[in-house]
Amino acid sequence: MGKVKTHKASAKRFSVTANGKVKMFHSSHRHKTGQKSAKRLRHLRSSTMVQGKMAENLKTLVLK
Repeated sequence: MGKVKTHKASAKRFSVTANGKVKMFHSSHRHKTGQKSAKRLRHLRSSTMVQGKMAENLKTLVLK
């Protein structure tokens, strides 16, 4: 049986913290920012944690 490889596209977009949580950055922050409010752009700059089953699935893709 071959090695299980890291899904590189997911590894570039998500990272796993030391506590095992999956961290991601918000989308929609690079283009068409003139029509978005300053408050919305400020919140999109920050990172967030992925919740639930999606976090478990991402750990299997990123942690190889």
